[in-house]
Amino acid sequence: MLTENSSKTISAKTKTAKPLPKVSGGWFMKNSLDVKKDIIGFVEKNQKLHGDIFRTEVISHSLCFTTNPDYVKYILQENNRNYIKSFGYEVLKIFLGNGLLTSEGDFWRQQRRLAQPAFHREKLEALTKQMTASAEKLVQKWKNKYNYGGVITITDEMNEVTLDIVAEALFGVNVSGKLEEIRNAVSVSNHFAMDRIKRAVRIPLWFPTPANRQFNSESKKFDKMIYGIIDSRRNESDKHNDLLSMLMGAQDEETGERMSDLQLRDEIMTIFIAGHETTAIALSWLWFLLSQNPEAEEKLRNELKTVLNGKTPSFEDLPKLKYTKMVVEETLRLYPPAWIVGRRPLEDDVVGGYLLPKGINVLMVSYLIHRHPDYWENPNKFEPERFSPERAASIKKYSYFPFGGGPRLCIGNNFAMMEAQLVVATILQHFHFTMAQNSVPLLEPLITLRPQGGIKMNILKSNK
Repeated sequence: MLTENSSKTISAKTKTAKPLPKVSGGWFMKNSLDVKKDIIGFVEKNQKLHGDIFRTEVISHSLCFTTNPDYVKYILQENNRNYIKSFGYEVLKIFLGNGLLTSEGDFWRQQRRLAQPAFHREKLEALTKQMTASAEKLVQKWKNKYNYGGVITITDEMNEVTLDIVAEALFGVNVSGKLEEIRNAVSVSNHFAMDRIKRAVRIPLWFPTPANRQFNSESKKFDKMIYGIIDSRRNESDKHNDLLSMLMGAQDEETGERMSDLQLRDEIMTIFIAGHETTAIALSWLWFLLSQNPEAEEKLRNELKTVLNGKTPSFEDLPKLKYTKMVVEETLRLYPPAWIVGRRPLEDDVVGGYLLPKGINVLMVSYLIHRHPDYWENPNKFEPERFSPERAASIKKYSYFPFGGGPRLCIGNNFAMMEAQLVVATILQHFHFTMAQNSVPLLEPLITLRPQGGIKMNILKSNK
């Protein structure tokens, strides 16, 4: 909540604030069709016409797009108490429930406190062995199946390894027999949610449209699996040192109450999906970028040879894998899986001298901010050296925010970075990838920034 003094200060500013530049549209559909057809192209076009902040209308909502890091910093950090999640997160609640990604206020703060200890450094150190074990398992599967030759859909393979990691490391379960089922459920939910966000009229979930039936069916399957994990753990006498055990054992400081099965389900669903989908997408784009930039790949291989010399990477090796980390960071700059972040002001606010009316959906497009020519030299070029210690210090705050920012910075950001480094360092010592298709993968900006149709690659023996 805002303090009385801060409310008075903002109220005074709103009286002299400028109206947001506005993109005009049709009298009925407004800009709904343009936004739905190509939202990134729409923002990029109007950014050039109107600058780094502007508003537009779709049938059901008023939207404000911004590609200015200073505005992002103000909204996510400096005045974050005046903002809640944008309307799109209400749609995500349909399948994620009221977990860390979608909850608000005191409830969110309580859940964050309960979950935070599982992501402390010492906990993550213990999880790195599972990360490399899952990566080694994938390496062995590829050796047996392809014998260093063949075509794979790298997006599916990265989903497999990150799903194995999040299931084993965070919840102590093996889901290898349910990979296809989980992959289908996540894909259906991703497409369904983005389509629903863009729709002017949202048909109730109980109405039996083909899309609703498919989504409801996949949701029931996923819920059955999640509740099965919870039930299984409740009936076990063995102690576990993972997030699920922490959440199940956590008690409210005031009431002494524990989480209900529904609350547990929501947090598990959020971490299960967010904890593997985003990293899998980032790794998929990383292999694509390395295939297009052989000099960077060679530099990465040389680091792996120097630091690891053929051995499996460990937690202790991470500080030495400096270029590996730079490659991951540069991938997240060019292709941030969480490519857009949305908020709504609880009260009228002023950003950069512009009035943000109460309730408007402010959409901060990290994909375009990460490529903004005012803040990045050769912004579309893959250049991991941008994140060297010498150059990283000069990166403007919030011109790079792949994990969000402010109090709601992604709880799993360190987990994801370690996971990506270890998976890359493990796989690249054994394999080399080239594109099996001539064209650059098209963007599919759903809830996450997927490569449309996946990325098919030739799998070859590493040139050590």
